[in-house]
Amino acid sequence: MTPGQPEEDHHVNSFRVALVAIIVAAVMGSVTPAYASQDVPQTAQAAPNLTGLHDFDFLVGEWHGHHRKLKERLANSHEWVEFEGTLSMRKLMDGWANVDDNVFNVPGGTYRGVGLRSYDPKTGQWAIWWLDGRNPFGELDPPVKGHFENGVGTFYANDTLRGKPVRVRFIWSQITPTSARWEQAYSPDAGKTWETNWIMEFKRVP
Repeated sequence: MTPGQPEEDHHVNSFRVALVAIIVAAVMGSVTPAYASQDVPQTAQAAPNLTGLHDFDFLVGEWHGHHRKLKERLANSHEWVEFEGTLSMRKLMDGWANVDDNVFNVPGGTYRGVGLRSYDPKTGQWAIWWLDGRNPFGELDPPVKGHFENGVGTFYANDTLRGKPVRVRFIWSQITPTSARWEQAYSPDAGKTWETNWIMEFKRVP
């Protein structure tokens, strides 16, 4: 206490100091510390995976296709139908996607189909959708997803056939500048066994 200061004034001042201290502590506790912009913690982002971005470059252009297609899928059928066709493929979105237009000259008529592919730089995988020209207003098939390894591209999806779940597999193989092979297989038992139901042998049009 300051000499000459009344005792009651001393108690009032002490109370005020204590009250101010409580208010300051409460305010400081509710304020988020400020950071300079360079000090703000940044969320680390993985570098894009571009290893497979050019995997389908081999398919750009015009192709002739010879097809062998199983007449009935997952029905213990051994009857194959053979026919000719064409494929025309071009890149989209500066190579991040591509599309091919297919013509199938099946016995009894001709129909078309479109394959659309898109690359995911997070996973390094391609997704492939199929649109059947015989049902252009229907839903797209579930996309098969996968990548190439040692020159072979393998892609998988879950789908249904006659109301039952099936596993779908596409394989691209035997790729050269002028030829390639594609095949489709179904599995009724989650990938334990496979039945190949469609094979395409491609030759580049000169």
